[in-house]
Amino acid sequence: MSRNRKPEMEWIPRTKLGDLVQQGLITLDKIFQNNLIVKEKEIIDILLPQLAEDVATIKMVQQMTASGQRSKFKAVVLVGSEGFIGVSARKSREVGPAIRKAIDKAKLSVIPVLRGCGSKECGCGGNHSIPYKVEGKCGSVRIKLIPAPAGVGLACADKVKQVLKLCGIEDIWSKTFGDTRTSENLVKATFDALKNAHKYNFNV
Repeated sequence: MSRNRKPEMEWIPRTKLGDLVQQGLITLDKIFQNNLIVKEKEIIDILLPQLAEDVATIKMVQQMTASGQRSKFKAVVLVGSEGFIGVSARKSREVGPAIRKAIDKAKLSVIPVLRGCGSKECGCGGNHSIPYKVEGKCGSVRIKLIPAPAGVGLACADKVKQVLKLCGIEDIWSKTFGDTRTSENLVKATFDALKNAHKYNFNV
């Protein structure tokens, strides 16, 4: 679940959009409809208070510098709720700060998720799956998400399942290509597919 946050009145907006949100003059739907860029995580905290957080992966990365080898932790974090998802990765010398930085950045990447029942075998008109096939990629990983009938469940890799569960998708089939052992790329490819659904929707 979401962490405890400081009272909203302590937040001093730094952007015009932040001012509008604090005054209650704009909704999340309007922000997405007008493709407004969210630059303050507090905007999402206020408009999506039910947002949950989940850590996808944590790994140690090493970098050679003039003073020797340095190690950092890299956290890939998901934030989401029914119909919304955000993903980000951040590094730090300690696990805790890496996760916190990734959560803050993930909130700025939150997108609405198009849900529906695009399965010809089902056709129930519900929101348990996705409305049509979508594809996404990150690095060498490519994924195809395919609408599935109600009751099929999430027939996909565990990391893909983690993303879809968080945004409220219950039934789906998937096909993955490339080096799917790279968990970060698999998570980001899934996010990219959900994001691309909007591009397809605008073009039909």
